[in-house]
Amino acid sequence: MTFALRVAQSFVLAIAAACALVATDARAAGNAGPADAFALLDLNRPGLEQVKREVEARDYDAAAAALLEYFRQRGAGRPPDYGNEEFPVDAAQKPDPATVELADNALLHRFKPHKGYGFFDYGADIDWQHWPIKDNEVRWQLHRVKWWGAMAQVYRDTRDERYARQWMAQFSDWRRKNPPDGPTSPYAWRPLEVSDRVMSLTTTFHSFVGSPSMTPAFLVEFLASYHQQADYLPGHYASEGNHRLFEAQRLLLAGAFFPEFKRASAWRKSGIEVLNQEIGKQVYADGIQYELSPAYHLASIDIFLKAYATARKAGLESEFPASYRRIVANMVHAYFDFSLPDYNPPMFGDAWLGEKSAYLKRFQSWLAAFPDDPAIRYFASDTTQGSPPAHLSKGLTVGGFYTFRSGWTPDSTVLVLKASPPGKFHAQPDNGTFELWVDGRNFMPDSGVYVYSGDAEVMKLRNWYRQTRVHNTLTLDDADMRITQAALRAWQPDGDVQVLSYVNPSYAGLDHQRTVLFVDRKYFLVLDRASGPATGKLGTHYALREDSDPVLDARRNLAHTRYADGNNLLVQNFDGGEAAMREEEGKVSYSYRKESPRPAFVFEKQKTGAAPGDFVTVLFPYRGPTPPSIRLVRNAGNDPERGLIDLTVVVDGKRRRLRASTTSSDPAASAVAHAAGGGSRP
Repeated sequence: MTFALRVAQSFVLAIAAACALVATDARAAGNAGPADAFALLDLNRPGLEQVKREVEARDYDAAAAALLEYFRQRGAGRPPDYGNEEFPVDAAQKPDPATVELADNALLHRFKPHKGYGFFDYGADIDWQHWPIKDNEVRWQLHRVKWWGAMAQVYRDTRDERYARQWMAQFSDWRRKNPPDGPTSPYAWRPLEVSDRVMSLTTTFHSFVGSPSMTPAFLVEFLASYHQQADYLPGHYASEGNHRLFEAQRLLLAGAFFPEFKRASAWRKSGIEVLNQEIGKQVYADGIQYELSPAYHLASIDIFLKAYATARKAGLESEFPASYRRIVANMVHAYFDFSLPDYNPPMFGDAWLGEKSAYLKRFQSWLAAFPDDPAIRYFASDTTQGSPPAHLSKGLTVGGFYTFRSGWTPDSTVLVLKASPPGKFHAQPDNGTFELWVDGRNFMPDSGVYVYSGDAEVMKLRNWYRQTRVHNTLTLDDADMRITQAALRAWQPDGDVQVLSYVNPSYAGLDHQRTVLFVDRKYFLVLDRASGPATGKLGTHYALREDSDPVLDARRNLAHTRYADGNNLLVQNFDGGEAAMREEEGKVSYSYRKESPRPAFVFEKQKTGAAPGDFVTVLFPYRGPTPPSIRLVRNAGNDPERGLIDLTVVVDGKRRRLRASTTSSDPAASAVAHAAGGGSRP
């Protein structure tokens, strides 16, 4: 028998089994009879009168037929609402080739659980325990069954009944083989996966309910299983983090999409209560979500707004206090403050790059929620309407993201640095790391994430990207910092010399103070001080973009890029004689399971006693093929111990004196930073 024939045979068997469910397993959770399935519904709702009459007459076949007709009429004439999906779909557009490929492979039980991998064969008799790649995301996301949504999209476009029949067969197969107490429960019934199904099944059901292949018996099976999954969530929410937000948002959706369930109002109430509680716990006063990962900051904004939109459609927006929307608006503005001119955020923690078109769609959804906000309109219109924020440099001082910015356009100079409290879940041991954008180019992207979790081999791959030494910050003996617990010393975001200074207790017996000066909105001085009794090898690490083709000059302690367009960067350390430059392994990952080698280097010196170890490094953007000649003079008034900076930078013979204080987090107190004397500016 051919594989295709076996698959076709499985269609017939599955549909036959579904037809028998009204009498044998209607509830999908045990051995209850059909009356129990209808007991889940509020039969007093308008439109369900015929269903109620048939149930009261104990004619459950007729009741199921009437219920199917009700849902067909309910969904007739309107497209599915994809507004709650992680990646919204335009229901008016034809499915793209990737969606068609996903749907067609699914007909053959070739599933693609995760976008970072290809298709895997799960067999004619689907093996839901198959784990082809020992990445936990593959095992978890298999049970998000994303290809069902693809099958629904292609069905709407083609009306090819193969997709409807196969979806019903797979749904019945999944339900039967994956009970909550079965061997797959740790991943099939992880609440995040349950919530993902609860969300996506709304649009899938909407697309298939009008199919002539849909039977009353399957409808009863589907509703009983959907109810079981949605009702699972209130007692199994994740204890904290973005998972808890996703689960609450999607439970609210379940109650809004299926108001016919008696439990629908309780689901809506539960979701709203959790979101109202968590927005106060998970969002700092400066608008940053406490996992300190820009990717999950973005996701959290979308969760909060989608939940509000769902509640509004259900007439429940008054269940959210006015502060809810203010907090979300603050999160939106925080994102603009720490993002780069291509709309990507820095890849701090578990974060990755996105396409500008996707960001614009996201911003437009934010604008729909806040239509009177000129800054959101500015970004949502790709800078053609509205107005940018009135400020440039910005410190989000609770979450610890600090941005030096010369402007809001792509030709601006922008440096975003992380000096944060301990992060949740997706953060990394990386305080001090930064990304630097100049005139349309991100010269120093953070390393990224590469992969999440899995067996020992997968965790080895993940942990490489989590190392402190692969970030743009300081290490002791190349070890990971023990904690991210930055204490702000100075933040002065205005003037010709802007200042950030903080201290992090990075290692036992060693505090790392990093001070960054943004000079004339053109270049940066990075001053690192390692204080405390600990001894060992200190290193300040830097990594460049993978295509930078740099010159690495260990004799002069400098590196400079060689871009043909003339937009280049010089990184030079001024501790010659004490610090030595060494090339080291560098990699960057912009998307899941994709990585590229890249140039990386470190300036190192030994700390042999209690005396602090200091580094001074310049990040100097320049035009043309040849970097400038730069010298640093430490003036008599330079006293890092007392928090006084007094340096002269000499660029191609032109002197620039820089004086600043790093002893106060009060902007007024640290405003002594200023330019003084010494000739013309570079």
